[in-house]
Amino acid sequence: MRTEPTWRIPVGVLALLVALLGYGLLIARYVAPLIAGWPALAQLPVYVALGLLWLVPMKPYLRWMETGRWR
Repeated sequence: MRTEPTWRIPVGVLALLVALLGYGLLIARYVAPLIAGWPALAQLPVYVALGLLWLVPMKPYLRWMETGRWR
């Protein structure tokens, strides 16, 4: 376990917030109008899938924040 703070953690958190904001804006701009006319139960799996999709790149990203290496 490291004893000194690194610059990667605050920069990584800020980058994550910016990326999630951009991802949310893209979903709101392009996906929401496409499925707005669908019934709510048909929209639900789309939004659940999109809500979980951003988690896919998190493991290597968090590893980079902690260790400085992507792999």
